[in-house]
Amino acid sequence: MKIISNTKNDSIKRVEEIYKVLKKNDFGYLIEENTFFKNFPFLKDTKRGKYKELPDESIPKRIKDVLEELGPTYIKLGQMLSTRPDLIGVEIAKELESLRDNTPTTPFNEIKEVIEKELGKPINEIYKEIDEKPLGSASIGQVHKGILLENNKEVAIKVQKPHVRETIESDLKIMKFLSDKIGKYINQTKVYNIPSILTEFERSIFKEIDYHEELINMKNLAHNFRAVHYIHIPAAYSEYCSEKIITMELIKGKEVSEVMVHDYPEYNKKLIAKRGVKSYFKQIMIDGFFHADPHPGNMMIMENNVLCYIDEGMMGILDDDFREELAELILLLLSRNVDNIINQLIYMDILTPAQNTPELKADVNDIMNKYYGADLKDMHGGVQQLLKVMIKHNIQLPREFVMIGRGMALIEDTGMKLDPEFNAMTELKKLSRKIMFQKYSPNRLAKVSSNYMLQIEHLAKDLPTTLNNMLSKLEEGNLSVKLKHESISEIMNQLSISLILSALIIGSSLAIISDKGPKLFDVSILGLIGFVFSAALGIYLVIQFMLKEK
Repeated sequence: MKIISNTKNDSIKRVEEIYKVLKKNDFGYLIEENTFFKNFPFLKDTKRGKYKELPDESIPKRIKDVLEELGPTYIKLGQMLSTRPDLIGVEIAKELESLRDNTPTTPFNEIKEVIEKELGKPINEIYKEIDEKPLGSASIGQVHKGILLENNKEVAIKVQKPHVRETIESDLKIMKFLSDKIGKYINQTKVYNIPSILTEFERSIFKEIDYHEELINMKNLAHNFRAVHYIHIPAAYSEYCSEKIITMELIKGKEVSEVMVHDYPEYNKKLIAKRGVKSYFKQIMIDGFFHADPHPGNMMIMENNVLCYIDEGMMGILDDDFREELAELILLLLSRNVDNIINQLIYMDILTPAQNTPELKADVNDIMNKYYGADLKDMHGGVQQLLKVMIKHNIQLPREFVMIGRGMALIEDTGMKLDPEFNAMTELKKLSRKIMFQKYSPNRLAKVSSNYMLQIEHLAKDLPTTLNNMLSKLEEGNLSVKLKHESISEIMNQLSISLILSALIIGSSLAIISDKGPKLFDVSILGLIGFVFSAALGIYLVIQFMLKEK
């Protein structure tokens, strides 16, 4: 792709190129009907034919064609959008999944310049051999096979193509400019939220072109699977890595995409399906660090059915709280209790109480009835239907939630083609229960208590200063308190009784579990008296409240 300069003329020329591609795919009206562009040179002699209304079904395909024709940066945008059906709709996202990042290879002499500049040495002082023909090429980089000079190890050398950052920065400027000017002509702009999409794309694409990020991801993923013999992550040679280069172990084997469609006697498809699903659910539910793009081309099968994850450029991260909440949600989904499911979604801040409508309950109930007990074959359908329901009710899902759903759908599709009989839900249920048990384990409770104690310690340290400030303001007459008076004496009386009641219940409980004092039927008499008195106080409070309401 030609590098776009930041000059005004070159930017106008690029806008003209974009307009021609839009017009070719029946989106020309987005610019033709926008008064901002009326004086642009390329529109002066343009014949504005009447826009023909095309069926909505054609929109996803036409959007994909536009992105493919506009080049690598736009293809990358489309690939990112394919992971966000919550933003652009399930149909468009599904169409964009087929976008192919097939770009011409960069001449080896240019690749050699990048390697030598990044590593600060002549190439023959690093690699004993390096194939000039790449193993694969994409818009951002290409991979060459080589042999390290220091140890004769075969390696894969991932090299970023020249001027990638400049190209992306230039394209992003024009994307933002066009989205600002023509955004109002796109249907459902509130759903698409183009500025938000471009912000997320900018963040993700700049992380992807920093190979230091991928190197760290490889090491972290390898650490998480260090005790799992059937999972392998390529080892990297850090001294021969940089922001634009990764030198890693060359993996020998076949891509899962190949194994899915051919029968190889050395590979056990059923075992591979089980290992793939089990390892991916471990990443999500146990480690909280998962491969965000586990399509069959990013997994390889080595000897003895060992599964190797490659291309760790895009990873998802989940904290402990989110994983626990997700595990609880999964168990509730399996129980088919719609009210509890929706309450859990509200607790996770995915829904608001106002969105808890009868219509939403009915839609979720339909999904539960259709996909309850779903096996590996049906999980993808359940995820897709759930996303459609969320979009229908204008519910914005967290990015991580969508990444998990997409990852599970990809693993489901792969597993279905390897072994249609394998049931992924069994593994998912087992891991969810394991997490819930861990949530109440002594170690976990000790960790939570430690965090609370730290917060209390901070509060205790700040309290004297806070009180001193309040007292100073009170003395100066500058302390103001807003108080709505509604029978405050009654409220204080009820509050006092409630505190006494709480103290009685706690005291009675301690008395009952104590071995001291007189007992009746092996139960502390003092504790029983306390409970009886507490019950009487409780009944009194309830009666008082009911009388007040009347």
